[in-house]
Amino acid sequence: MDQKQQKKRVAQTELNIEEILDESPDSADEKPTSTDENRKIASGKLKSTTGAQTPAAGKRKSTTGKRKLDGINIHAILLGAIVLIACFSAYRLYKWNKGVPSDYDPNYQTTDFDIEAMDSIIPLAPDKLEGHEDDGVTTILCLGDDPFSLNQGEGGLAEQIAAKTGATVYNGSFTGTTMAAQFATYNNGYILDAFSFAYVAQSLASGDFDLMKTAATYSYDESFPKTAAMLESLDMNSIDIICIMYDASDYINKRPCDDPNAPNSIITYTGALRAGAEAIQEAYPHIRIVVMSHTFCHTINEEGNFENGDRIDLGHGTLSHYLQKELDAANDCGISLIDNFYGSINEDNYLDYMTDYIHFNDAGRELLARRFVECIFPNLAAGESE
Repeated sequence: MDQKQQKKRVAQTELNIEEILDESPDSADEKPTSTDENRKIASGKLKSTTGAQTPAAGKRKSTTGKRKLDGINIHAILLGAIVLIACFSAYRLYKWNKGVPSDYDPNYQTTDFDIEAMDSIIPLAPDKLEGHEDDGVTTILCLGDDPFSLNQGEGGLAEQIAAKTGATVYNGSFTGTTMAAQFATYNNGYILDAFSFAYVAQSLASGDFDLMKTAATYSYDESFPKTAAMLESLDMNSIDIICIMYDASDYINKRPCDDPNAPNSIITYTGALRAGAEAIQEAYPHIRIVVMSHTFCHTINEEGNFENGDRIDLGHGTLSHYLQKELDAANDCGISLIDNFYGSINEDNYLDYMTDYIHFNDAGRELLARRFVECIFPNLAAGESE
């Protein structure tokens, strides 16, 4: 082949390559190549750079799309978690603000309270009965003030104790008196001291009733001389139980509750109890002594209005303070105490058992008698309940 024909064939080849390049769909996106490079490609002396890079470029494009897809999924998950947490928190806050429905009714009234009485029931020690001859009859002597002395008869407290126990009961109480004396030494100008518990107990223990009988002659209460005479004639060896009950008159009359420096001072509530109980125990050790505490009551202020005795301190403590000190004194002497302040007539039920701020009706005296029997004669109380 001559040189002229060879040149003609090369020119034809270049023309064909240019036509192919013009018809390629990727020609607009790819980097143009020079005529010389095309010639080299056509002659097989040079690899197409664009062709070598195309797969790599496609690979990078695919990886970028995958990362973008993964990013969208992670963000969606995080956003969903945040929305769920926010919704849960809002729901909990709503429930907390709404609270829990309660059955509490502020207007509901009930008398069912869990109150524990402070009873202290101490049996008589067997050695106290040594040398004493039992006559086979249970005999009870009641000492105190208004709970025993007022409304004597079938509905009286002493009479109801007798009916419930079958015992012989003597009533040695004096109206308007107190456990404690007003004066440390007897004052003829205040005869009621002769009928306070410490003086009555001393008369019983000694057998000397001259002071009591003399004071009774000056009393406006006709029952005083009769009661003094009965006590003087009483055979104390026949007495099995002495039941002592004073209402809250010591509190109302502002008698001191106690004196730590003089525990047996007769001008204090608990000192008079100690002094009287010890005098009887020494003279008649066979007698079992039982104290029935005061109940709830009101005091009357200067304006004539009732005030709760367990909230008002008149100078020596409230009613519950007097009760606690009385219990301490009873334990010191080894004698029984029946708690009527919490266990019988209290702040919640007093309207059913009292006629005024301190005195009892028939139902109140029946309740007190029943409490005495339940504590001291439990077998009899069980028989009544059956």
